[in-house]
Amino acid sequence: MSEIVRLEVADGIGTIILDRPKMNALDADMQRRLVAAAEEATERDDVKAVILWGGERVFAAGADVKEMAEMSYTDMAAHVRLLQKFTRALAAIPKPTVAAITGFALGGGLETALCCDFRVVADNAKLGQPEIALGIIPGAGGTQRLPRLVGPAKAKDIIFTGRFVDAQEALAIGLADRVVPAAEVLATARAMVAPFVTGPTRALRAAKEAVDKGLETDLSTGLEIEAQLFAGLFATRDQKSGMRSFVDNGPGKATFEGI
Repeated sequence: MSEIVRLEVADGIGTIILDRPKMNALDADMQRRLVAAAEEATERDDVKAVILWGGERVFAAGADVKEMAEMSYTDMAAHVRLLQKFTRALAAIPKPTVAAITGFALGGGLETALCCDFRVVADNAKLGQPEIALGIIPGAGGTQRLPRLVGPAKAKDIIFTGRFVDAQEALAIGLADRVVPAAEVLATARAMVAPFVTGPTRALRAAKEAVDKGLETDLSTGLEIEAQLFAGLFATRDQKSGMRSFVDNGPGKATFEGI
């Protein structure tokens, strides 16, 4: 895998690293490599949780505007499929995911972070969807994932104005889950997902699928999705060992195999 996007695995945690100086601008090549990294993280059994990390200085400052500036309608009608493909691939990772955000997460950078289950944000970070200042709108999922996370009115405020959101506001509106000093962002992200490494893998996958698919449909259909996934877990070893441990030893003492 290219050095500008790479997957590093240690202690059950896969870290997808964005490394395209200076600002991790998400050009087409980087987007394709993010698809590959997401697919690898999905397929590898030794990866139990995933961190997206842009480095100590910046998460990602958005799509590569120079690459897009002279595109025609027909050019972009084709390219937007890639914009959505890489964010869909990240969102579809069936394991707990967290974006570790330092510096800027703007435009496509914020849309990348929105694909994760959680966001750890540096206390001096800036987040936003500034596409309106370019005469366009978010095209990699921002108009859909942001309102689902923070509500439609707040999302419209952020998208319509293109303003930057600081870390404390991000925490207050639910855009950030933790705010810590910049030097602690990666370590905090690792600590957040570390418990999932030894957790019941199939149950975690089912929980993520139930929540994500349920958000896309009505309550009745969502409940049916939950029921099917819930029942399916009774075919796993982790359900047997988890319940037997609870009966024999009380809560919180089960050891899971991930099968």
